[in-house]
Amino acid sequence: MTTRMSPFERREDDIDPRSETSQLTKMIDASLSRRKFLGAASVMTAGAFMAGMPVSALASSTKANSKLMGFSAVPVSTDDTIVVPEGYNAQVLIRWGDGLFPTSPKFDPTGNAPSSHQEVQFGDNNDGMTFFPLSDDRGVLAVNNEYCNNEYLFPHQGKKMTADDVKKSQAAHGISIFEIKRTTNNNWELVVDSKYNRRITANTEMSITGPAAGQPDMQTSADKAGKKALGTFGNCANGFTPWGTYLTCEENFNGYFGTKSDIKITKEQKRYGLGKEDSGYGWSLHDERFDVAKNPNEANRHGWIVEIDPMDPSSTPMKRTAMGRFKHENVAVVINKDGHIVAYMGDDERGEHLYRFVSKNKYVKGNDAANRKLLEEGTVYVAKFSADDGKIGGTGQWMELTHGKNGLTKENGFPNQEYIHMYTRLAATQVGATTMDRPEWIAVHPNQDYVFCTLTNNKNRGVKEGQPVGGPNPREANNYGQILRWRQVNDDHAHPTFAWDLYVMAGNPEVHKGTLYAGSDNINNDNMFNSPDGLGFDADGRMWIQTDGKYSNKGDYAGMGNNSMLCGDPKTGEIRRFLTGPIACEITGLTFSPDYKTMFIGVQHPGEELEPSHWPDGGNSTPRSALVMITKKDGGVIGS
Repeated sequence: MTTRMSPFERREDDIDPRSETSQLTKMIDASLSRRKFLGAASVMTAGAFMAGMPVSALASSTKANSKLMGFSAVPVSTDDTIVVPEGYNAQVLIRWGDGLFPTSPKFDPTGNAPSSHQEVQFGDNNDGMTFFPLSDDRGVLAVNNEYCNNEYLFPHQGKKMTADDVKKSQAAHGISIFEIKRTTNNNWELVVDSKYNRRITANTEMSITGPAAGQPDMQTSADKAGKKALGTFGNCANGFTPWGTYLTCEENFNGYFGTKSDIKITKEQKRYGLGKEDSGYGWSLHDERFDVAKNPNEANRHGWIVEIDPMDPSSTPMKRTAMGRFKHENVAVVINKDGHIVAYMGDDERGEHLYRFVSKNKYVKGNDAANRKLLEEGTVYVAKFSADDGKIGGTGQWMELTHGKNGLTKENGFPNQEYIHMYTRLAATQVGATTMDRPEWIAVHPNQDYVFCTLTNNKNRGVKEGQPVGGPNPREANNYGQILRWRQVNDDHAHPTFAWDLYVMAGNPEVHKGTLYAGSDNINNDNMFNSPDGLGFDADGRMWIQTDGKYSNKGDYAGMGNNSMLCGDPKTGEIRRFLTGPIACEITGLTFSPDYKTMFIGVQHPGEELEPSHWPDGGNSTPRSALVMITKKDGGVIGS
């Protein structure tokens, strides 16, 4: 068995020597054109980009032949199935509604099952996840259940919600934690009687920790101390820590709140998308906790990163307010070379921002009791990008969001540090942070030098005030998305300065020949895609890109087919399609077995909005979100 390093261990192989004093002296000089963009700006040998060394650009990524990727690309598909390369298998591990416990009832496709059933079943619309090993052949999976599809959860499709329907919807959200064991051919199966199996839902008790805990805006009639919250929901992607805990990220929490009363929306509520109307869940109709008029502070208790111990089903999840409040997509954690924990985070909304958290205290290997407090104290920063006119690439600064600095004063509407942590978006605007094209997943290369972030799309770019075209967001009304790349000065993740470029601009070269909307040079008719979303690396440095885009296969999206997963070489820029999903799905969530011989990915919302999918069971069955295991027939490492 090949020995694999921890994701938190820096890989020293294949790293060029570099000067610590000149990393920003040689910046990118690329014209804002499709032909010159990637060849001169993005596809560079590792160590040359932003290292104070002569830049050695490859001529064209479209001709690259990556040694990392040992598979043949799969074509576009519009079929209602999973397609993987020749020599690979794909099998379902678990579906929405599958029982997690010996006494769990079977899934009822009619939608008539009560809430008590969903409380002990795998939740809906699985998203981010992490594998926590117990041994070579056993492990625990922690999986987000982001939201639910009312069109399949209820026979009335959510149009006639009862009190138990609300409880059922709340139980379909949250986290599913369960043990799996290896069977044959690197496949795995649920251990239904495991002590680790657990459901965390929108009604699970949680502790509020950090600077915002106990503050007046956190207090409610049910929790006058402001230190105990109920539930987590809208959990998009995730992260994990060196001390073995799971980080789940609360994203579109605002969509669960509404009211029938007349209310005046505050500036803080408006910035976080709160109002009279919810997103169609109807929770406020039968649960006053979600009535904005009756409980205006309840929404403040959501929009955080939540830390969970997957190995202790009796443990209380912790909402980490020191890391800031916004629509968290995922969190990428690294141990900096000085011992501090650094966490990169994106706020997934058009025109929002990219953030960084640096812990106050340092990580101590083996002292997990102390390490588990590292996310309770620290400093939040937001990114501000600079670029010369007509160029893609430049420098950036992490602007500190500390009271009394960068205009965050009482005179400017920021009374204290606690307010900044609770209304982080307002602070980011005050310091002049760059508005972004929906920052989604962030992933750090195994060498811990480059950091990547998917910028999914932004129809408001250049159209809405405050979202100008330029820098890392080079296209107006951006409907395809791009992947941002940056490197910290001295590879110090706590340093205030970084340099950046774009790894890829997605696009359609068949529909938009010769324009920016064709994409960068590493995009062609065989690998084109839109809306990069999920992102992650394996131990060998392959970058896995998952899409959540338009699957109409028409107009701007002609020839793109269903959503897919691609593999990229971060050095050569080459990108190949590895997998395509069923009808109307999103491919999301990524984790591996410790030997990297099984890849786990998520298929979310197949058949959404009653599109004609019956995946994964076929026939006339109800479409169900599910986790899929990808294995190689020869038993090898995925992607090799």
